Amino acid sequence: MFTGIVEELGAVVAVENLGDASRFRLRGPVVTEDAKHGDSIAVNGVCLTVVDTADGEFTADVMAETLNRSSLGALAAGSRVNLERPMALGGRLGGHLVQGHVDGTGTIVERVPGEHWEIVKIALPAALSRYVVEKGSITVDGVSLTVVDAADDYFTISLIPTTLALTTLGIKKAGDPVNLEVDVLAKYVERLLGRGTGTGTGADLRDLEEIKEMDR
Repeated sequence: MFTGIVEELGAVVAVENLGDASRFRLRGPVVTEDAKHGDSIAVNGVCLTVVDTADGEFTADVMAETLNRSSLGALAAGSRVNLERPMALGGRLGGHLVQGHVDGTGTIVERVPGEHWEIVKIALPAALSRYVVEKGSITVDGVSLTVVDAADDYFTISLIPTTLALTTLGIKKAGDPVNLEVDVLAKYVERLLGRGTGTGTGADLRDLEEIKEMDR
């Protein structure tokens, strides 16, 4: 579990094509200082498992499912990436609950600079729009952000100078893809109410009504 508060702006050292998978070697002295084999590190919001570490770098294998659902397949040696270690139980939750399980990719449509911030408009898949609400939380390339405006096919975010300086969102441009993870709580509520992809049932609704009666 992550918080979406990026710890370090790292870089891709090398990418090895393994056919139906890829092996990434990434540089991140901060996130690797206590990392070991089997630990998790979020790379642009994607939870990856550490294979090995050495000299401030770590290796991770990325399977086809992850490459197909995220923008990691577009990374190459020299690409900058947002890095975050999992949250520690008992620590402060600076952003929101982030799983590192990317729901899809969006595309930066435009950037509008302000005096002390920048508004970024991002197009998103129609299937994700119902989870994005004004003043709600969303993760963009692993960065926990608050939604400013939400529409059927796009949303906007406001980036403060710190975010622009310390994450890849400061160097992304119009047309670039970004990884999106919506609030998992919204997906659970949808499933319980039976309004999702058809997996919910009338029994779910009856159970919720029974719980309400018990609360009374």
